[in-house]
Amino acid sequence: MLRRSFLLGVGGLAFSAAAQDAPFPFGVASGCPRSTSVVLWTRVAAAGPVGWEIAEDERLQRVVARGTATAEPRWAHSVHVDAAGLRPGRPYWYRFTMNGVTSPVGRTRTAPDPATTPTHLRFVIASCQQYEQGYYAAWRHAATEELDAVLFVGDYIYEMSWGRNLVRRHTGGRCTLLDEYRQRYAQYKSDPDLQAAHAAHPWIVTWDDHEVSDDYTGDIGPIDPDPARFLGQRAAAYQAYWEHMPLPNAHRPDGPSMRLYDRYRFGTLAELVALDDRQYRSHHACRATLKRGKALENCAERLDPNRTMLGDAQEAWFADGMRRASARWNVVAQQTLMAELDRGPGERHVYWADGWDGYPAARQRLLDAVAASPVKDTLVLGGDVHSFWAADLKQDFARPTSATVATEFVGGSITSQGPSPDRVRGYLAKNPHIRAASTGVFGFGLVTLDANKADVSFRTLADVRDPKSTIATHQRFVVEAGRPGVVPA
Repeated sequence: MLRRSFLLGVGGLAFSAAAQDAPFPFGVASGCPRSTSVVLWTRVAAAGPVGWEIAEDERLQRVVARGTATAEPRWAHSVHVDAAGLRPGRPYWYRFTMNGVTSPVGRTRTAPDPATTPTHLRFVIASCQQYEQGYYAAWRHAATEELDAVLFVGDYIYEMSWGRNLVRRHTGGRCTLLDEYRQRYAQYKSDPDLQAAHAAHPWIVTWDDHEVSDDYTGDIGPIDPDPARFLGQRAAAYQAYWEHMPLPNAHRPDGPSMRLYDRYRFGTLAELVALDDRQYRSHHACRATLKRGKALENCAERLDPNRTMLGDAQEAWFADGMRRASARWNVVAQQTLMAELDRGPGERHVYWADGWDGYPAARQRLLDAVAASPVKDTLVLGGDVHSFWAADLKQDFARPTSATVATEFVGGSITSQGPSPDRVRGYLAKNPHIRAASTGVFGFGLVTLDANKADVSFRTLADVRDPKSTIATHQRFVVEAGRPGVVPA
C-alpha cells in the first residue's frame, strides 16, 4: 500500500506543474545505494541554505536524519547530501526545503546488509535518452516498477542535435562550455517522466561519450584533436555531470578528472561494478586513416596489447575485485556491447573502432579476469548501441565452441535512434555468439536476480513519439546459475 500510494504521487500531485516551480525546478533524486547510506540530490533556483530530511515512512513522520546543505553558485546551486546511519535493505522517503517551500517527496532504498541473502534483486538497465528523438514514456513506466536501483550506463544528455523526425528540440547548439552543458542538463531534467523515475528509485550512474563529445577517447575527440583545448571542455562537461547526478561529494571532479567507477554490494546475492570506459581509454586505432562510421579493417594497431579501454589503474582494480568476489552473481555495468561483432560482409572482417572491438586485447584481459573469479556467474549489462542485444561472452570468439564465461544484455535506448533491421539481421547471421538482437524499438532492460537464475526482460514502448505510450515485454531471457549463456524464456 505504501508503494502504491507513493506511485500515485509520482504520477500525479507530486509532479504537478506547481511542484516544478521554484525553488525545485528539477525535482529530487537519490543514488549510490549502500547498506547504511544513500546520496540525496536536488538543484535549486538560487543560492542559500537548503534543509533536508529522510524518514522511514512516506509521510515523513518518522524522520531518522536531517540537516542543512548550502547551494553554491559555483556548483550550479546543486545539493549533494551523504545521508548515512540508515538501516539496510529498506525503503526511505526524503525531501528538501528552501525558504519555507518543500520539494516533491522522493523514495529511495538502501542496499541489503552485506552478510544477508535477499530473496531477489531487481534493476532497470537503461541508456541513451536523446531528448529530441522521443518522449520519456519509458521513464514513466520505470517509475512504477519495484526496484533496488536503476543502472544508467551512459548518454544521459546529448551535446549536439542529430537524427530524423525529431519531436522536440534542444535549446542552443553543440555544448562545449560549462554554461552550455548546464543548460542542456536543465532541459533534460525538466522532463516530468525523467523526474518521476529519479524520485522513485536510487540510481547508479556512469557516463559514455555524449556527456562530453561524440566518440571522444581520453583527452581528444574526433572533431576536437587538440588535447589542451579538449581537456578544458572535458572539465566543463565533468563538472556539469557531477552537478546534475546523485553522486557523493567525494566524487566531485578535479578539473578534467573525476573518479566515477565504483563497486556496490547487494548482500550475498550480487556484487555490482560500474565501469568508466571513456576517461582513460587509448585513442582509436588507425585513427589517421579512420573513415566515417569508425569502421576498422586490416588495422594491425587494433590488436596492440598495450591498448586499453579502462586504463591501467581501473583494469587492476577490476581484476582485484573479480579475485575477491564472493556474492552469488557478479554484475558488470558498463557502456556498450562487449561481445565481438564482426560487421564485414562475406569473408571480410570489419570492426567498430569506438567499441570493445577496437580494443580486443583489453576485452580479453577483462574476460580473463571474469573467468578467473571464484564467482562463476557474471552478467555484463550495457547500452550505447541504441538496440537490444543478448550474447554469450566467449573465452575465444574465434572458436564458437569455446567456453562461455559471462552473459551479456544490452538494454536498448530510451529514445535514441538505432541501426536498420537489415543491418542487424546481417550481424546476427555472421556472429553465432550473438543470440538475439532487436532494433527500431525503445525502452529498457529489466533484470531480476535470485539464487537460481537471472531473468531479463526487454521492455519496449508501443511508440516512442507518444508521451502516453504503453509498454510491453518484447523479449525475455533466463540465465541459469552455474550455466552461463543466453536462454530465451
